[in-house]
Amino acid sequence: MHPRIHAAAAPDRPAVVLAETGERVTWAEVETRSAALASWFYAHGLRPGSVVLLALPNDVRWAEIAWACWRSGLVLAPVDVHLGPAELRPLVQDADPAAVVVSVGLAGAVRAAVTTEPAWLVVGDGYDETVAAAPVDPELPDTMGGRLLFSSGTTGRPKPFREDPPGLLPTDVPLRYAAMMRDLGIVRGPGEPPPILFSPGPAYHTAPMGFLHAVHQLGGTVVTTRRFDAEGALAAIERFDVTHSLWVPTMFVRLLRLPTHVRDRYDLRTHRVAVHGAAPCPPAVKRALMEWWGPIVHEYYGSSEGYGRTSIGPQEWLAHPGSVGTPKGGAVRIADERGRDLPVGGTGRVWLVRPDAPEPERDADGGANLAATPGWGWAGDLGHLDADGYLYLTGRRGQTIITGGVTVYPREIEDLLALHPAVADVAVLGVPDEEFGEQVRAVVQPLGTPAPGLAEELVAYCRERLAQYKCPREVDLVGRIPRSDAGKIMVGELRRAYEG
Repeated sequence: MHPRIHAAAAPDRPAVVLAETGERVTWAEVETRSAALASWFYAHGLRPGSVVLLALPNDVRWAEIAWACWRSGLVLAPVDVHLGPAELRPLVQDADPAAVVVSVGLAGAVRAAVTTEPAWLVVGDGYDETVAAAPVDPELPDTMGGRLLFSSGTTGRPKPFREDPPGLLPTDVPLRYAAMMRDLGIVRGPGEPPPILFSPGPAYHTAPMGFLHAVHQLGGTVVTTRRFDAEGALAAIERFDVTHSLWVPTMFVRLLRLPTHVRDRYDLRTHRVAVHGAAPCPPAVKRALMEWWGPIVHEYYGSSEGYGRTSIGPQEWLAHPGSVGTPKGGAVRIADERGRDLPVGGTGRVWLVRPDAPEPERDADGGANLAATPGWGWAGDLGHLDADGYLYLTGRRGQTIITGGVTVYPREIEDLLALHPAVADVAVLGVPDEEFGEQVRAVVQPLGTPAPGLAEELVAYCRERLAQYKCPREVDLVGRIPRSDAGKIMVGELRRAYEG
């Protein structure tokens, strides 16, 4: 669908709402302002396929900027707003933008990273006036745009993933994540109002932007926030009659930390479905959330490159706790480092396989170059399948620990420590050890001021519940665990503290 159609059908319906302030932009405003902005881009030499770099925190203007690109064949390239000039420079080089839209607070960092001369617009310094004054060009092409996304860069430089314009009218483009949107009830029945999605994550990440696109194709409303606040999230669900929500697991932990009397203060009856992904969720956390919200929590797993996905509904999850589900529209294969299939229960690389992907050419012992096989993708995750075909993630590439010749998967330890009442966040990694090669080290962000002896208490807590070789020999207490806005641990940043 198209902003023009939604503006005609429901001009006053909000397209985006900023929860903290109640500021909103209607579909009539999105239609008018996105057409004007697209015309401004066109007047400054951009043509279908040109890239627009966007560095903007969550803001009601996100809708008009995205749709200015998507209605005129341009490629939207949003970047992490927390990056500095040195970190931005390779992303800018990959994007090679013909135009840049940036918030006033980020303009200096982005300008320092740009070495070419794109067209510039600065939100907070003339952007609104420029868009309001831009005449709509009657020759503006009406063609769907594309996206240029970057991986989260948790272990190194973010990788670009470009989705080129499809050469279709925006009204002819299939619903994004169509099967998932139907599974989640975001596609509503005839006569039902469109969805209202609460999406507190940053819109420049793959999932929040994809959900925004899908909900907007349906003419719905996206409620977002500048920063996540647990009680504020409950207030937003109640105030704006939210029907669906999108989260990462660290948000669940913060919600569950709220006192019971605060949780009970809010009416969540309109809230039908909560969905999460991006990072592993400790099973005990998810179970506690469903005891509070009811069986409405869904989970998905996939990759930015779009090789496929798995998903699991609440009742399925209760029967297969800890799983991220079964494949939807493709297959999941578990293989060793040489590309050989592993049996049920065997832990290896998780390969997502597109439905039309060919079988790889295999050596006599079953080995294959899966990375070179079209339609096969590995996002760096390790896991296994159970006898029913449900996928369980156990770790990430480069995050397994080999101690004394035995493999340890950090996630099991992280899930356990996350349940301790004094732990706000945790990461587990291997650090060099002369005797064992690596030793297990836990890095813990305490909840509040740590009590004396907390580190020793946490070591003992693990030893009571895990095999000794899995237990951290030391626990480091820190002020913050570095995580991306998608909730993923920034392993590279964490490891640098232990290098040398």
